Amino acid sequence: MARERVRIMVEVAVMAAVATALHVIPHTTGVSAIELEWGMIPIVVLALRRGMGPAMMGGLIWGVLDMILFGLASGSVLNPIQGVVEYPIAFTCAGLAGVAYRAFQQGGPGRRRLALVAAVCVGTCAKYFWHFIAGWIFWGSYAPHGQAAWLYSLVINGGSAVVTMVATLIAVILVDRLAPQLLRKP
Repeated sequence: MARERVRIMVEVAVMAAVATALHVIPHTTGVSAIELEWGMIPIVVLALRRGMGPAMMGGLIWGVLDMILFGLASGSVLNPIQGVVEYPIAFTCAGLAGVAYRAFQQGGPGRRRLALVAAVCVGTCAKYFWHFIAGWIFWGSYAPHGQAAWLYSLVINGGSAVVTMVATLIAVILVDRLAPQLLRKP
């Protein structure tokens, strides 16, 4: 049992590190503020492989690392409350993708595919919900003149969520087809 816990902790640390490393891949698309978050891919893989708890821990570690390495350096942390909401809280919620863990691990091919789609959608929507809230409250002053702050945040964060969701879905489906052992609980 202790050996299994160590194995899970190592997987969590590795997936959080991979998610952080993927941040250096260019990820701004179209409109300058819409971003594709490549780090969702390893978090969803972790969620389907180990469940919600380990995936949320991986998301938390990823969020803290991202805030320290990229957020603070780029000026994306406006104040402590916004920093906590947009990094540790939002990134931890990406691990809610683990809600589909049991259905994925125990289901047949059709149920597995549905669980995979659900995991990607839940994890991405949960993460970007918090970015939407922070965008509305803290970044609303960047909205074009006459546009409501909530609408600006919805467009930017909603666009980022859709782009991230599609890319993550494609990547995780490819992992499931080409290397399904990566998604199976050992």
